[in-house]
Amino acid sequence: MVTALFTSTPMQNQSGDRLVSKVAGAAIAALFKSSDRVEANVRAEPVSKLLQGSLDGFDFIGKGMRMYNGLRLEVMELYLQAVSIDFTAVFTGKVRLRQPIQATMRTVLTESDLTTSFNTPFVVEKLQRLKYQGQPLHFQNTQMTITEDRALRLKTQIGVGSPNKLTDVDFTANIEVQDRRKIEFVNVKYNGDQESVDLGKSLIDHVNNLLDLDQFALEKTQLRVDRVRIGNDSITFYGVAKIEQFPSGSKK
Repeated sequence: MVTALFTSTPMQNQSGDRLVSKVAGAAIAALFKSSDRVEANVRAEPVSKLLQGSLDGFDFIGKGMRMYNGLRLEVMELYLQAVSIDFTAVFTGKVRLRQPIQATMRTVLTESDLTTSFNTPFVVEKLQRLKYQGQPLHFQNTQMTITEDRALRLKTQIGVGSPNKLTDVDFTANIEVQDRRKIEFVNVKYNGDQESVDLGKSLIDHVNNLLDLDQFALEKTQLRVDRVRIGNDSITFYGVAKIEQFPSGSKK
């Protein structure tokens, strides 16, 4: 759908704001392997301000955004104010910022997105860096759900040293943001026998060290989270994205 949206109208036949909207939206969408829907809209009044590269604002809404590493976002919204660009670059299909910008950000992940994320090779490889009693871990059938009291529940099977003998690990936890950039599981409640609890504690410590947004940010961007809301079978992050420059190609 992204291809159709951004190529359906020849550039030379578009108004300035529509042209910039398409090019800027395509630049962001290029970072993702695919998207269910993408909307981009430039605000400029009067439109003639675009000739000087001055925008009152820019809105981007993406749904079903699938990243090249396998992660998926149900919704990603970016809202920018007072953007300054090199308007001449737009005619080559690029957006060049004259100065860094800061966008208000809203990102939604569903239960399915969370489960998918924890089963992607990208995340599994990071989880398997954890050693337990000096042995590597093997993860299978990891599932994340949201409980009625708005906590996250993680259930997985872990083989210590070998995938042949699996231990069920099951815990629930709340989510907190530290220093606006680190996502942490807190108030953890473990289920199962002592072996399962010990494995769960090691996993929590490891995951809490991994969930640093600076490790997941796209090139030339910085993500900061101000608030997290859990409910309705999804988790929503509110924050800001600092962007030094718009991307010029796919991020694989």
